Amino acid sequence: MPIRTTEKTVTFTRPFTLTTMDGEQPAGTYRLVTEEEQLPDVSFVAFRRTTTMLHLPANPAPGARRHVVCIEPAELAEALAADAAGST
Repeated sequence: MPIRTTEKTVTFTRPFTLTTMDGEQPAGTYRLVTEEEQLPDVSFVAFRRTTTMLHLPANPAPGARRHVVCIEPAELAEALAADAAGST
């Protein structure tokens, strides 16, 4: 099954946390990678999201350790909305 990968960045202006993370993360711009698989046996091209990954930390120093955590897109959307509204 064909896999499609898309990348974008998300920016938090305040520290935030998500359930799959250990502790609070600082404000910054984070790399977000989404993988989707093509649905078979349909008469049109359609994809289903399989994984959404957030790369930590936001701005890694050269040679610094980096982490990737799988996240729920709905929880990320809620955290971004709370950040935009100025609440935590």
